[in-house]
Amino acid sequence: MEEHAGTHSATTPGAAGTTITSAMEDYLKAIYKIDQSGATVTTQRLAEVLGLSAPSVTNMVKRLHEYHLVSHTPYQGVTLTEAGEKVALEVVRHHRLLELYLATALGFPWDEVHDEAEKLEHYVSDELERRMEQALGYPQFDPHGDPIPTREGAVPATSDMTLAELPVRTGATVSRVSDSDAALLRYLGDLGLVPGAGIVVVERMPFEGPIRLRIEQREQLLGVSAARSIHVHVDRPNTSSGEPAQERNGEHGG
Repeated sequence: MEEHAGTHSATTPGAAGTTITSAMEDYLKAIYKIDQSGATVTTQRLAEVLGLSAPSVTNMVKRLHEYHLVSHTPYQGVTLTEAGEKVALEVVRHHRLLELYLATALGFPWDEVHDEAEKLEHYVSDELERRMEQALGYPQFDPHGDPIPTREGAVPATSDMTLAELPVRTGATVSRVSDSDAALLRYLGDLGLVPGAGIVVVERMPFEGPIRLRIEQREQLLGVSAARSIHVHVDRPNTSSGEPAQERNGEHGG
């Protein structure tokens, strides 16, 4: 994809008296998500995430810097300004509300909602956003367990522990799963590794070997790479019975 062919018309007023295009929104959202992952936001990383050429990304980052939506110091990375973060959070909010609405109201599988939401997120009006949120019961999380920012830009807290880091024989609940790979989502869904599922690591093979875990009383093997895409909440440490705790926090019930 080169320079977002077919970019949608602008809708959001910019920080410097300009108008923010949907292509610019895509950049701001990508910067936010890379930063949330803990990685440094470089132009090279942005080019990889957006599927664009490095020169195109460099030019857009310069424009965003001129509009005071990002701060960019060459060779030191890109960060969102307060104005840029506000735009990014609004786009993320639209995207995740759409994902949940598509899954809940229209029955889309959880591995298909991401791509559909990508097409629609720039067209969500304030009224549609309000009605979706109301119809969904003011949810905090999308189908993959990712937090839905509030209208005010507050983001519900999530766990930073991944399944790859979960100690052996510790009960936990899946809190969120990366939505970056549809095929992986289908596979994890078939295993029952979805938000709200109770799990226990039974055995961890040495030298980056697979993890043997119990998922709601069924044992499965899972590779370390896949385990790193799953975040969990610990129910109680050192569960002696090897069973997940019976009481769940229920925060992903939607």
